[in-house]
Amino acid sequence: MDQGYALFDRRCRTQTALATLATLRRRLQRFPPLGETLKKLFSPTLDKALTFLDDKLLPSTSNAVERGNRRYRKMQKQVYRVRTQGQISARLALDMWREAQAEGRQQTLTALHRARAG
Repeated sequence: MDQGYALFDRRCRTQTALATLATLRRRLQRFPPLGETLKKLFSPTLDKALTFLDDKLLPSTSNAVERGNRRYRKMQKQVYRVRTQGQISARLALDMWREAQAEGRQQTLTALHRARAG
């Protein structure tokens, strides 16, 4: 497990991490019971997740931030679980109506600001 987590060390480059992952996968194939437990290491999405290692503009997030994000997603799940299809449709319709009215509202505000400015 430690070797799996070590793949995401920010000091590591993507190519190095992919080579290490390939080695780890070969070692796991020799032990089928262990490979069954750690089958997520064979997921193709893991290769894609390692591409962020080369991105210097993308900062790593702390565990506290990740916990907060998880808490927010859980909260949203509970909110949407109690809403009915009709309520969600009505909310979408209201949002679309407001968006359609936004252009006229912006023109009105601009005219009011010009009149006030003189």
